[in-house]
Amino acid sequence: MKVIDHWLAGARRLESCNCDDRPDVRDISLVVIHGISLPPGEFGGDWIECLFTNTLEPTAHPYFESICSLRVSAHALIRRDGGIVQFVPFHRRAWHAGVSSYQGRERCNDFSIGIELEGADDIPYADAQYERLADVLAVLLDNYPGLSPDRIVGHSDIAPGRKTDPGPSFDWERLYRLLSARGFCQTGNRNIFL
Repeated sequence: MKVIDHWLAGARRLESCNCDDRPDVRDISLVVIHGISLPPGEFGGDWIECLFTNTLEPTAHPYFESICSLRVSAHALIRRDGGIVQFVPFHRRAWHAGVSSYQGRERCNDFSIGIELEGADDIPYADAQYERLADVLAVLLDNYPGLSPDRIVGHSDIAPGRKTDPGPSFDWERLYRLLSARGFCQTGNRNIFL
């Protein structure tokens, strides 16, 4: 896997207009892991893609009426089977973090890459997702010098009390083992970096 012109080679590209220019394109220094399922707790289908491309039909499910007007995106989505869809090139600002703060710095969208996992807080993520996530993170760590394993966080870490994803079902230790197997080491307990 590699990055070409800020796009993941091999990922399906579905461009979202829910993005804009970063204040400083050289300041990519955080990765935020999210979890999403639409409708909540259900997997498959193209509802997430519809949300990120502003084509979600509000009458298709009762829950959609409350979210169809949102203008959100992520850089990439990793499906349950490990398939990857990229919506926003990494050098642009995706609208994934919302009101957020990391180590006293607000507006995390300005300096972060957002990766969505198709999942839910209380449902274990799939083996294929961990493998693909580790692959994506390894290529990001290789291509963006401001990133490090210590600067990979969950949405709940940057928006506590407002967001809970990727949730207690996400196995951070497993992710770090996979990154270590790819040559990237974490320097300590992830919680001390928040």
